[in-house]
Amino acid sequence: MRTYRCDSRGLARGLVPLCALALLLATGSALEAQQRRFLIEVSAAPAYQSFDSATNLKGAVGGLGRIGVWLPYNFSVEGEGMFTSSDTKDSGVGVGTRTFAASVLYNIPVGGDSWAHLRLGGGSSRFGDPPCPTEASTIICGSSGAFMGGAGLRVGLTPLLFVRGDATLIRNKARRSDRNLTNFGLSIGVSYMLGSKPIPDSDGDGILENRDRCPDTPAGAQVDGTGCPSDSDADGVPDGVDRCANTPPGASVNATGCTQDSDGDNIPDGLDRCPDTEAGVLVDPSGCPKDSDGDSIPDGLDRCSETPRGATVDALGCPGDEDGDGVLDGLDRCPRTPAGAAVNASGCSASQGAAARPEPTPPASPAPQPQAAAPTPSRTPPQERAAPVPQATGRAGRPADGRIAAGVLPGVGFAPGTARLRPESYIALDSIAGILQADTTLRVEIGAHTDNSSAPAEAQHLTNLQADAVRTYLVTRGVPYQQVLSRGYGATVPLSGDTTPRGRAANRRVEIKPVTTGL
Repeated sequence: MRTYRCDSRGLARGLVPLCALALLLATGSALEAQQRRFLIEVSAAPAYQSFDSATNLKGAVGGLGRIGVWLPYNFSVEGEGMFTSSDTKDSGVGVGTRTFAASVLYNIPVGGDSWAHLRLGGGSSRFGDPPCPTEASTIICGSSGAFMGGAGLRVGLTPLLFVRGDATLIRNKARRSDRNLTNFGLSIGVSYMLGSKPIPDSDGDGILENRDRCPDTPAGAQVDGTGCPSDSDADGVPDGVDRCANTPPGASVNATGCTQDSDGDNIPDGLDRCPDTEAGVLVDPSGCPKDSDGDSIPDGLDRCSETPRGATVDALGCPGDEDGDGVLDGLDRCPRTPAGAAVNASGCSASQGAAARPEPTPPASPAPQPQAAAPTPSRTPPQERAAPVPQATGRAGRPADGRIAAGVLPGVGFAPGTARLRPESYIALDSIAGILQADTTLRVEIGAHTDNSSAPAEAQHLTNLQADAVRTYLVTRGVPYQQVLSRGYGATVPLSGDTTPRGRAANRRVEIKPVTTGL
């Protein structure tokens, strides 16, 4: 049975210089090995070789030289020659060895300045110089084929100079026997690169082209270790270029990665089910117009956003009253009632017969009576609830002559940030409705005001809706539509310059003022 042994003393002697060079490897500076493309490599190294026990040769120290050419995809080819001088174990006769081989290497980047490699090759080994010493074993004398494989490492000292170590197994055919010999070689030396060029980074992403799987990355994009862009929100625009890195899934984006909103309703295209919404229209979360009163005029464009169901409205969403009888068109079963005729809740006078029979409609106040507030079935009569407010306070009141004084309507307010009247507003508004019903010659303007805590355009839009809400309420209480004007003032007419919560609350108000008489 064949055994494989090394001369331990020779191996120890050979490892002394190898260990010294290993320390040099550990202290080498970080360099630019992987940032250059090498063309020609020239290497030289001391080498230690141990031999198969069948050769009867001691381990020996020698030297080797290599020259290689680098190829694309981190491959290289090289030729080498190794020379050692050994002695036979029993007689001490010197036997020189020479090995010449060609190998293919695959080079693997390691860290920032090193390359590991695997090698496979073949060639020829010669044991002994002619004539072969007669004292040497005839099993090894002469030339034989050599097959080799191994691994190694290059560590950069400069961009062009490397320390290189290799471990190699060499298989030889015995000269005068069918036996195969396995020899082991270890070397450590230096390699110098000739004709090297920097490896380009054409897309400037910091990943060199020899490792960049995405060489056309857009400028500024963040990339992973393979050079491909990362896209955290999956919108097709890489991080680093994406100015809106948290785009909702499914939203359409522009070249900067930000959502597009072609109709300006704050619902991004791709999520907007109604992408052609008219400017200014209030929309629901799907981007489609809201129409809270069902009059086909979307909120935001609807100046009368609480129109009773079934009433006919104009382009602004406000109901009309063609015959001036206080019953809105669309709810009026007798739309051509003579002027001045008393009508019922359906808009019909007693003289109009069967048509005067009411149909189920939203509750409406009875026809106005002179100098009396309109009765409200579901509420306490206004005259029992609305006390006159002195004019000296700057608040609207009802003087003794039944007229309306200009000023703030006390108690009238809205849910925060909306045009939805609070229930406590109904007392004051019912009182005003009674005054207007009692005297159809009165004409008033409802003005809504807010504070400056929001943008001017938002404040204006909100007060427009609030003024319309008051007007609509008065109309539903039986006030003829033509008697009431509505106007939003935004934050342009503050009562107080105080920016405290108390001052802002004072600026959020509803005012009323007479605008003309003699209607």
